[in-house]
Amino acid sequence: MEHAVEKAVEATTSGLVPPPRTGAFSPFRYPVFRAIWIANLFSNLGGTLQGVGAAWLMTELTPSHQLVALVQASATVPIMLFGVFAGAIADNYDRRIVMLVAQVGMLVVSATLAGLAYAHLLTPALLLAFTLSVGIGTALNSPAWQASVRQQVEPREIPQAIALNSISFNIARSIGPALGGMLISIWDVSFAFAINAISYVGLIGVLLWWKPEARPVDRRPILPAVAVGIRFCAANGPLRRLLIRGFALGFSLAAYQALLPAVVSANVNGSELDFGLMLGLFGIGSIVAAPFTGSLRRKFGLEGILAIGAGMFVFALSLIAEVHDILYALPAAFVAGMAWVMILTTINTAVQLRSPEAILGRCLSIYQAVTFGGMALGSWAWGALADWKSLPFALHAGSIFLIVSFVLLRIVAPLPKLGEGVLKQA
Repeated sequence: MEHAVEKAVEATTSGLVPPPRTGAFSPFRYPVFRAIWIANLFSNLGGTLQGVGAAWLMTELTPSHQLVALVQASATVPIMLFGVFAGAIADNYDRRIVMLVAQVGMLVVSATLAGLAYAHLLTPALLLAFTLSVGIGTALNSPAWQASVRQQVEPREIPQAIALNSISFNIARSIGPALGGMLISIWDVSFAFAINAISYVGLIGVLLWWKPEARPVDRRPILPAVAVGIRFCAANGPLRRLLIRGFALGFSLAAYQALLPAVVSANVNGSELDFGLMLGLFGIGSIVAAPFTGSLRRKFGLEGILAIGAGMFVFALSLIAEVHDILYALPAAFVAGMAWVMILTTINTAVQLRSPEAILGRCLSIYQAVTFGGMALGSWAWGALADWKSLPFALHAGSIFLIVSFVLLRIVAPLPKLGEGVLKQA
């Protein structure tokens, strides 16, 4: 029996070098994880440059706060609409191939966007269409990428690997915005878009090099496969409560991300460099918080760490609603970044540890569809509220909604306690 278990573990981690002990950075001992992490860092950097460029370009194309907020929404709406189907695809097919198809598609779309921006042919509607197309690629890629972590490291390393992937994204967030602001001010947004297109090449190369052991696949038609995932998440109490909380938090957190370009441009009268600096400090805050999220989660539990993160986000929203000087807005960006990673990394890890391998892609895609769907709806709602009333009004409303929803859902949909519903990983 023991021999069979050892062989099963070897099959899932073949070619990997297991670390002698676990730690915050121990997944880097695995060559496959390390290579994908580095390539993904550069891809994330390119994506951040494109996000900064698209958001700032929209402020130049239109005075509408709602259209500016929809740039953020267009990146997350596809995850809400197509993410569940992407999860079924990730479970039905080789996850490496799914990621390759998504990366190549995003490269083509980003290169076309760069060409149109260089020719000054973009309109608000066309810009939203291209960011929506990149979002579709992200929706296809994300479940396969997150589920493939189990093929890159041993099961005991999964929480640390998830945290390190979050750090990769937030390193790009800390460097990319300032770099993007500088590139936009020196050249124009087309250069930022072009760099994003090039950034996909490295990850495509690593995925072509990686040859993971084939995993058993119970292939089903897409719609029945999706139904299996939805039924499991709906019937599983801990997962169901996590999804409810993820939606409410995503809706609230969207107020910061969606309205930040308008805040910097209108309230603070800042430049693209100021916008990049705000996003950079957001990323730095995320990097600082990520290594400590696991220990905080063990100390305070899921409910405790999310309460801390929500309180920090309320502070950030309230501060940027009132300031008119970039220097006073900077602390809000740093605190918001810390809160962001504490909240989303905690929920992501909790969902992964409670999802069976056979439907992991579907469970993760449902989580993403719900959470990022909340962000997309929130981006639209807070942008519309800002146009109707004002930016400060919408930001304060976001704070109030976050507080009220957190208190109510803590009673109606309490988060699972540590260990509740966690599956044993083979």
